[in-house]
Amino acid sequence: MNSVADTQLNPVAQPPVVLTSELRKVYRTGFWLNQKVVSLKNCSLQVYLGQTFGLLGPNGAGKTTLLKLLLGIIRPSSGRGLLLGKPLGDRSVKQRIGYLPENPYLYDYLTGWEFLELAAGLFQIPQRVQRQRIPQLLELVGLSQADARKKLMRRYSKGMLQRVGMAQALINDPDLVFLDEPMSGLDPLGRYQMREIILSLKSAGKTIFFNSHVLSEVEQICDRVAILDRGQLICSGSLHELLGSNNTYLKWD
Repeated sequence: MNSVADTQLNPVAQPPVVLTSELRKVYRTGFWLNQKVVSLKNCSLQVYLGQTFGLLGPNGAGKTTLLKLLLGIIRPSSGRGLLLGKPLGDRSVKQRIGYLPENPYLYDYLTGWEFLELAAGLFQIPQRVQRQRIPQLLELVGLSQADARKKLMRRYSKGMLQRVGMAQALINDPDLVFLDEPMSGLDPLGRYQMREIILSLKSAGKTIFFNSHVLSEVEQICDRVAILDRGQLICSGSLHELLGSNNTYLKWD
């Protein structure tokens, strides 16, 4: 197992798809904004092409903060990072990224099909490509075309909304997919189906960055894992390394 404090050569020859160095995020709170809350502390990690990488930690550990920093939604207080070889926040990488938030906002008065058409339009995907890709994605995520075309999303179950959310995250055929607690709120069948979708993306060679607080989910999906606790990245490595040498890292309240 590798401690984050230790710098070791990665056996993968190509440069990392995700790279952070001493990334830190501090929020100011209070009436006069004179109080500081450190959400992320000096985070350094690497994710390589084709890996399924799990960021594991309890609720409130700073996982979503790190994800938002990588996506350029918020800016770091200090440190630096690269995404697909570009500095964090570089707009040129947006076309190559897919993102499913933990609680995605989907337009209640659109059908699933209309929402996917809207997402495709934002990426300037031609109509002829949309007509092929949208049915393919619906089949991948297990949502019927009848429901996608006819039913407004305000009438969708949590599982159906997650399926549409996953389809929009893949609408641009991204190289790198970020998933923030994608199984949150799903029943056992929905969790299984979402897990199968992620495994199919892994088989297709996608690089996946996956946030979770549930160890069993990460065990079944991820090649490598980093553990975040109270904003501190405390260790990283393969599941075999983490489970085999000292599993006290994998226990929290």
